[in-house]
Amino acid sequence: QVQLVESGGGLVQAGGSLALSCEASGNIFSISIMGWYRQAPGKQRELVASITSRDTTNYSDSVKGRCAISRGNAKNTVYLQMNSLKPEDTAVYYCKMTIATWNRGAMDYWGKGTLVTVSS
Repeated sequence: QVQLVESGGGLVQAGGSLALSCEASGNIFSISIMGWYRQAPGKQRELVASITSRDTTNYSDSVKGRCAISRGNAKNTVYLQMNSLKPEDTAVYYCKMTIATWNRGAMDYWGKGTLVTVSS
């Protein structure tokens, strides 16, 4: 069984920074793609940033230049550094990883989310 646990959310003033982290644990064989998504109240969940096993990154236009996604040395952790935060960045941030386990093919796993609130 695989679990993803996010941490690092909280309240920050506009212009500030936050760093999110997400660690996967369980019966993991490989992780191909790691990503951060967010869902603001009344809106659909959207991609914020993603990174592949070869460190290819992708960012939404709304965060490009303000956020950086990276993988930990242990390769089961993903980070999201967010700078110059805006009130419109307020959302629940979810970690998603595409993981193959030792007894199952690759599938997507989600964390439970961490709330980021940016005050104006």
